[in-house]
Amino acid sequence: MRTFSISELKQQLSSPVGDKFLSTLYGAEESREQRERYLAALAAFEGRFGDRQALIVSAPGRTELAGNHTDHQHGCVLCAALTVDTLCVVSPREDTAVTILSEGYGETELDLADVTPEAAEAGSTAALVRGMAAGVAPFGVMVCGFDAYVTSGIPAGGGFSSSASFEVLMGAVFCALGDETLPPLTVAKLGQRTENVWFGKPCGLMDQSACALGGVVMLDFRDPTDPGAETVNFDFGDHGWALAAVSVGSSHADLTEEYAAIPGEMGLVAEEFGMKVLRFVDREEFEQRRGELAEKLPPRALLRAEHYFDENERVSRMAEALRRGDVETYRREMLASGRSSRERLQNIIPDSHPEERRLAEALDRSAELLGEEGAWRVHGGGFGGSIQALMPMEKWEGYRAAMDAVYGAGAAQLLHIRPCGAAVFPPEG
Repeated sequence: MRTFSISELKQQLSSPVGDKFLSTLYGAEESREQRERYLAALAAFEGRFGDRQALIVSAPGRTELAGNHTDHQHGCVLCAALTVDTLCVVSPREDTAVTILSEGYGETELDLADVTPEAAEAGSTAALVRGMAAGVAPFGVMVCGFDAYVTSGIPAGGGFSSSASFEVLMGAVFCALGDETLPPLTVAKLGQRTENVWFGKPCGLMDQSACALGGVVMLDFRDPTDPGAETVNFDFGDHGWALAAVSVGSSHADLTEEYAAIPGEMGLVAEEFGMKVLRFVDREEFEQRRGELAEKLPPRALLRAEHYFDENERVSRMAEALRRGDVETYRREMLASGRSSRERLQNIIPDSHPEERRLAEALDRSAELLGEEGAWRVHGGGFGGSIQALMPMEKWEGYRAAMDAVYGAGAAQLLHIRPCGAAVFPPEG
């Protein structure tokens, strides 16, 4: 494996190699700030573990652009990797012990001599590390212990998939230390398995795929074990548009039943056609039988099925608009996506907490601020978390100030697309 002393890593960060690496991941405007962040991470590692041979590894967060709640019905999703990331300074050990110092969260210790799931570790960092170690080993990756310092720039509660980012990060760490490479979608699948089995959280494959692949990508989950992936080369900033997210501050903690009801109700409709998911239900047949189904099924189940059919078709139209650089068509489709989520999918105000209207208010406030020049939609699972907004770049500062005044400083964040998935510094070649 190629590792370098902390002093060598600091020197390379200030070299043309470092300039190119940082500009690629974060853009030229953010390079200086990110260099300081990397140097601070190296200093924190050295302060805890000493001047060891090490590498730096980064894995992005992600944003959903279209395809709200379509993936669990084996549908299509348009998503993108972001420049906000999880960053790790890591040094290999000769044994199987792991120590991770995480900024703001203290230390995690475990031993990779045993990588079987442990019930007591569910929901922990240790579970994610152990699960990814178990995942990469059958592919010939030599798993070793390591010491690491980890810091994250992914905002908590914003729906940017910090856990998926960490899973992809660990996949890249094990590959880098083991002198192996794995296809991005393979790492994504291992991340999903880790989250399901070791971490104990049901999830699809969209988050991990977006973090692993990088850029804007259209994912087709017709076969959820082997999704199709098509890259769309596009950057909103290059076209004079600002893509943003606003964290409204509401929690997802007690909304498990609300989330479970969405695939549950869509599944009720699919069962009427002898299917488990809506992807394999013929839409025309659904429309023909709608009256009959209305006598059998809850009204919301039918509305949610309508949302799925429209949203799944919308994904490809939005991807095609980006390929053409047609932001106006994309904007109109994004508005339609937001309306469908609000009116048909109904994942804005939770039934269990009808007083929780911050997400709805954020959407309404965006409509007032942006009018016919922008677009707004729920971001991710819904019921809380964040919204997404699109606007001409000249409206961003006013929008940011207005939303931060309501939801707190830093609630509104400009999103930048990262063109690649996990990256190791220094790069080879």
